Amino acid sequence: MMRRLAIATAVAGALCAPAYAALTENLTTSVVAMAMGNAVTADPPGVSSIHFNPAGLARMTGDSESIHNFVASIRTSASFSPGPNFDVGGWRDDPLSNTSTGPVRQIMYVPGYGMPGWRLPAVAVPGIGMTWNKPGSPWTFGTDSYMAQAMSLDRTTDPNDPGQYQGRQLQIQRLVYAAPAVGYKYSDTLRFGVAVPIAHAAFVVDTNMRFPNELLGVFGQLQKGWCPEDGGNIIDVFGFGVCGGGKDGMVSPFKKAANMRVELTAPFDPTINLGVLWEPRDWFALGVVYQGGSKTHYTGSYMFKTEPMLRNFVRGMNASLLGPIAGAVLGFPTSIPAEQKGNMSATIPFPSHLQVGLKLKPVKYVQLNVDASYARWSEWDALRFQFDQSIKLLEVARLYGIPDSGKLVIPRGYKSVVNFAYGLQLNPFERLSIRLGYEPRKTSVPADKIDLLAPLPDTKLLSAGIGFKLNKDTDINITGSYMSGKFNAPANTSCNMNCNTFLNIIYNPYAGQDVRGDIRVRYFGFELNKRF
Repeated sequence: MMRRLAIATAVAGALCAPAYAALTENLTTSVVAMAMGNAVTADPPGVSSIHFNPAGLARMTGDSESIHNFVASIRTSASFSPGPNFDVGGWRDDPLSNTSTGPVRQIMYVPGYGMPGWRLPAVAVPGIGMTWNKPGSPWTFGTDSYMAQAMSLDRTTDPNDPGQYQGRQLQIQRLVYAAPAVGYKYSDTLRFGVAVPIAHAAFVVDTNMRFPNELLGVFGQLQKGWCPEDGGNIIDVFGFGVCGGGKDGMVSPFKKAANMRVELTAPFDPTINLGVLWEPRDWFALGVVYQGGSKTHYTGSYMFKTEPMLRNFVRGMNASLLGPIAGAVLGFPTSIPAEQKGNMSATIPFPSHLQVGLKLKPVKYVQLNVDASYARWSEWDALRFQFDQSIKLLEVARLYGIPDSGKLVIPRGYKSVVNFAYGLQLNPFERLSIRLGYEPRKTSVPADKIDLLAPLPDTKLLSAGIGFKLNKDTDINITGSYMSGKFNAPANTSCNMNCNTFLNIIYNPYAGQDVRGDIRVRYFGFELNKRF
């Protein structure tokens, strides 16, 4: 017994290096796994083995049913203050300076229906799983439904919320609605498994847009010095028409320029999970799972609503003598509609994931799990959207080196990292299990890439749960958890959010601002398992 305890302590100590975390995986997947800090690869729990290690299915005998439900709330906030010597092309009075974001709620995407328009304090995700095993057979079959990935934000309560420029609404979800799986018992100590999760993926972004950068600021100052208040003069008419848009066509780097809404889905997107479970001793087990990724192909719709500032400016320029010539040289549109919509597509990777875990049971009533995982979030170097036509608003961006107005590339620059997780299970009584989990997640979003679309800094996930056997065929599991983290992005340090350079049009809406923020996720899960 002392030998086992020493081994458990040594292994845990060796893995207590700085931990690394991914983005949003495993937050609403399994009640038991969440309670154990998602460190269950070497001890996969019941039907949730389909996701965490399908080899665990081969440990199950007879038929069973699992009904599970999760409730999760996400709260995030940010505050803005002008950085040292704040100046955007001669403009210093940013109305967002010294403001903070307001209330955040959750939204949801219903497959086959779309966005119901509900603003929710939290999101509930029910699911059901089943397994089948004939007595004496080494084969166990199963399926499950669960949320494999989720990020949900709604900032529409306050129309003046400064967070509106990086997501009035954001919904990224991957709902596995079927996951046919099989586990095979090769021997009493070695098992294999494979699962094919079939997911419905949704990607929805609704954001207002503004473009504070040096070039736009300098041009706005030129207008202020050249154009009379009524917006025009005779010299300008025979020139380039920079004043022809009138008062509404006066350019400012701090004005709202447009609204963009994209709503994309991938209704049928299968991946594959492969697992191995080796249990040579009652007190030791090793598990490995590979969760395959996908180049998920999304299709859907878009809508751009452009404010009068750019519409009037382009109209005035094209009403002058030399403006159309300059516009043609710069690739400007002849006009910008107030609203432009159509169909679009995008290929957004769902990263592959490798996880290795140990189960150690130094004494009969104490179990320690330690996992290490690696997810390829580096595939999110940029998000690329293809539109069915040239977007007139984006034609203005040709001046900033954006050559194709039928595409939109949003840089991300995420990185692949390793994540450690720890779980402790105590069994003081035969029918009761007490579970504790700890998962320190070092973010996959580098400090120079963080923004309000992905406000995911280093976080710590703490969980606690219980399992209770009502009788020999029925048990329940209950889990609560809390994840939190903070970030600080001084001005000009994250070029996904607040860089102030000459051509940073896509996309730094808080150019020159110091941005501080945080994220908090609260989770509650309940599960009922029944064997037949």
